[in-house]
Amino acid sequence: MFEQGDALLVVDVFDTFDHEDAAPLLASFRARGPAMKEALSRARAAGIPVVFVNDDHDSWDGDFPRLVRHALAGPGGDTLSGLVPADGESLLVKHRYSAFDHTALDLLLERQATERVVIIGAATEGCVVQTAIDAREHDLKATILTDACATTDAQLEETALRYARDVGGVRLVTVA
Repeated sequence: MFEQGDALLVVDVFDTFDHEDAAPLLASFRARGPAMKEALSRARAAGIPVVFVNDDHDSWDGDFPRLVRHALAGPGGDTLSGLVPADGESLLVKHRYSAFDHTALDLLLERQATERVVIIGAATEGCVVQTAIDAREHDLKATILTDACATTDAQLEETALRYARDVGGVRLVTVA
């Protein structure tokens, strides 16, 4: 699953589930959480750099540990508890769909000599696919672990993944 030159991007997993599409997203997290945890475990075991990039939910303070604490205290905390960053893993906040848009992610990945990003997180049809397509724009290979990504809508997810694969050149694989 992982190779030399890879980095695992964990996108938008820390959510308080207090928005209009929270119910389907949380249900998807509960169903796909085990695959997310497995991907994270495999990356760590293989010594692959893990980078967490999360929307800061308009707080604008860059306090990633606070994002984690709030998410763990919310309705999805039981599911998210196995996704907590380990000491030394990179933590970035974002304000847009793509993890690359107005963040230092490209600089970090260049410093790590990353050739391919492997992406897990949420929501597949939004931030995950946008991040994968932007990775390609940054001359990186991109792989989405489809069973380790949560969605708000299965039909939108299918459309977005098909676009990412067929137009964006993104590889789609599963953890299982």
